[in-house]
Formats: sequence, C-alpha cells, structure tokens
Amino acid sequence: MIFSKTPAGLLALKDRHGPLTQRQRSAFILFDGQRTLGQVLEATSSLGITMADVQAMLDLGLLAAGGGDDEPDGAAPSVPAAAASALAQPSRPEQASAAPLEAAEGVGSGRSAIERYQAAYPVATQLTGGLGLRGLRLNLAVERVGSFEELAALAPRIRDAVGEARYARLHAALFD
Repeated sequence: MIFSKTPAGLLALKDRHGPLTQRQRSAFILFDGQRTLGQVLEATSSLGITMADVQAMLDLGLLAAGGGDDEPDGAAPSVPAAAASALAQPSRPEQASAAPLEAAEGVGSGRSAIERYQAAYPVATQLTGGLGLRGLRLNLAVERVGSFEELAALAPRIRDAVGEARYARLHAALFD
C-alpha cells in the first residue's frame, strides 16, 4: 500500500509543534506517494516506528492512500478497505505486535492513549526545554519516549523539576 501526504499533513509538517512527534515526522517525510508502507516501516524500524504510528497519522487525516492532493473540494481523505487491511495485517512476523492500537480508554474524557500522548508530548518538551542545561537529561528522556505509558511514567520527574503549578498543563494533557 502506498500513502502520501494530505494538504492537512503538509501543514502539520510545517508546524513543528503540531500533532507529530519527532519519530513520526521522520517517517511522515518518507510517505511521498512512491514508497510502499513496507519500505517506510523498514526504513524507520530503527526509530521504533510501528503500524500504530501510521494508523495515528491516518486517523489524524495526515496521510491518504495513493495521491493525497486529489481529494475533491478539500474533503477529508478516506482510507479504503485495502489500506485498513494492510494496516491490520503486518507484512513481517516481527511486526505482529505493532498492529494498530485499540483505543485505550483513559481516565476522564475517554481519549485514546495516542491522543493523550500527542497532546502531552509538546507540553512535556516545552516544560523540560525551558529548564535549560539543568534539565537537559530530562529533556532528552522526554524526547526518547514513544508512548503514552512511557510519558506518564516520566511525568513525576517532570513535576519535580518544574513545580506543581507549571506541571498542571502536562497533567491535564495526560490524564484529563
């Protein structure tokens, strides 16, 4: 299956503080309408990109099957059944655990773990980046996380470093 960027995806690529994590941005750039899903996953496997990351990009409307600019009147791209099937069935056995994430219902609003991670990651990087050199290791730890669970586990360290008042934004993004 071949995917390409949608107009919304191109805008998200320009906005470095958008819904894409650094890992996802690296993979997103490779979706050029010429490479197959398997080629992109293979090229980004060392970064930890999984089918769940691709599914998140599809869910956000950043990628479309085939050509991304041929949607009439700016309509939201639809993911054909073949694309959904390609995402549901990994092409390599080692990707079996990387099937699309089921919506992990969280506390409060019912957002999935992916949505919570995408909302909280920019807040966490902003908070730890504002610490300067004394927060460099914590900032690097935040940039290494790749899931909601990892970021939630790192949250107490961020709270200790930035204080309760500044941490409130991150707590809201993660758990509300």
